Amino acid sequence: MIVGFIDENRHELGVEPVCRVLQVAPSTYYAAKRRQRQPSARTVRDAAMMQVLMALWVTNRKVYGADKLWKAARRAGHDLGRDQVARRDQVARLMRAMAICGVTRRRKVFTTRREPDGLRAPDLVNRNFTAYRPDALWVTDLTYVPTRSGMAYVCCIVDAFSRMIVGWRVASHMRTDIVLDALEMARARRGACRLVGLVTHSDAGSQFTSVRFTERLGEIGAQPSIGTVADSYDNALAETTNGLYKAECVYGPDAAGWDDVEHLELATLSWVAWFNETQLHGHCGDVPPAEFEAAFYAASQTDQTLVGIKG
Repeated sequence: MIVGFIDENRHELGVEPVCRVLQVAPSTYYAAKRRQRQPSARTVRDAAMMQVLMALWVTNRKVYGADKLWKAARRAGHDLGRDQVARRDQVARLMRAMAICGVTRRRKVFTTRREPDGLRAPDLVNRNFTAYRPDALWVTDLTYVPTRSGMAYVCCIVDAFSRMIVGWRVASHMRTDIVLDALEMARARRGACRLVGLVTHSDAGSQFTSVRFTERLGEIGAQPSIGTVADSYDNALAETTNGLYKAECVYGPDAAGWDDVEHLELATLSWVAWFNETQLHGHCGDVPPAEFEAAFYAASQTDQTLVGIKG
């Protein structure tokens, strides 16, 4: 009420004289005026964008940093800033204001156990983890996860073309069965009895040099390829996927430890589905691996149709 009276008479009498008569400090009047001001356009934009970014961050398991979150927002149709640098800076600023951040990876611990007398396949990859089509190169590795009931072990098989996790297995042991189960899941997912021309690359762990694993690869038409022991570069793609799994699933923002193998298995199932179907992957041009493969097959079908018409 006092602020309104001062506003009505300020142009004729001045703010300070009116405040002196009313025995109100001018600073009190100015503070009240600041509180009455409408928020700026930037403040309104920031508030709206914070809601968008928070929803995207939570939807993507709270693992995205500024770069991935900016890409997710752009993919969802939200424009941020004037150029690429400005957009990323804006996302980073808003993330700081909301006190959220992406996950970081932990230090790698090696789990490879070499079989001294085991026969090893040659290294057919030579650190070149590229593929021109799906099912040309798979890479696989083991990692471990402590649970309240003991150690759990996880085997993932990754398609080098799209980085899709085509097979995986969680178990309470590191026997050859764990990699055979993951291999069977991958074969079933691809819907083929034989995958002729496929190279399956691993490290020199005893599970991968075993006769059972090598024979099973031969049965489905795949060739084994093995790198050296304790050299992460020789199996870098599988190591990278394991690192993402540990950072985003095992030790992610909502992880509070694991009761047992079954508890971890359910979480892994959810993470793999999100990784394949939803997460934006830089290798795939910032689209999910499943979408990347679908685009490849669609393009291949179009090429075949055009070739048929031409003939």
